[in-house]
Amino acid sequence: MILAAGRGERMRSLTDAVPKPLLKAGGASLIEYQLRNLARAGFTDIVINHAYLGAMIENALGTGECYGVNIQYSPERVVLETAGGIANALPLLTGQFSNQPFLVVNADIYCEMDYVSLLPVMSAMQSDSAQLAHLVLVDNPLHHAAGDFTLRQNQILLTGNNRLTFSGIGIYRPQLFCAIKPGMAVKLAPLLRQAIEQGKVSGEYFSGHWIDVGTPERLEALDKQLKSQARIE
Repeated sequence: MILAAGRGERMRSLTDAVPKPLLKAGGASLIEYQLRNLARAGFTDIVINHAYLGAMIENALGTGECYGVNIQYSPERVVLETAGGIANALPLLTGQFSNQPFLVVNADIYCEMDYVSLLPVMSAMQSDSAQLAHLVLVDNPLHHAAGDFTLRQNQILLTGNNRLTFSGIGIYRPQLFCAIKPGMAVKLAPLLRQAIEQGKVSGEYFSGHWIDVGTPERLEALDKQLKSQARIE
């Protein structure tokens, strides 16, 4: 699943007429980088939620055929927050496989992680009903210096030194969202904290290129970086 329902308030005025996932850097939109990265790793069935200017996202991406994927959309009349949006999309994500874990990524990040590395984790979670989530953590960016969690022996902790930042990339079991009714707006962080306290969230550290494209300045910096890399190649 690609999360694409946010309004992108910090990106205004860029997002006044264009949804944040369709903002471009290096000649492609942010969500296109995610689609191509997922397709390379074999994730071909994709669910995208949207709310603000969602029709523009559907018109731009279509069925996903040109990216080598099959896209289904989960529209939201009002923004349901992260956990609410995932819960609302569960019928599309799980289908007849109600216990199968699934990968969720934010549309508004740029990340060069090879998602193939997450396939063994998903397989392990499928047979371990006690594990509710697996989070990818990264170094703390300047705008989030305090970090979110601590990683110790592949287990996520709420406290401790050497804190890291949640990348917006995670694997979840449907059971994490079982208490959320369709259409409810629910944030993800409280659910994760509860599961972490119960020892049910594992994690890993990604040291590669990752950017939270949350402001026009960061989008401009990414655009310059990608165009520079393209000229070198």
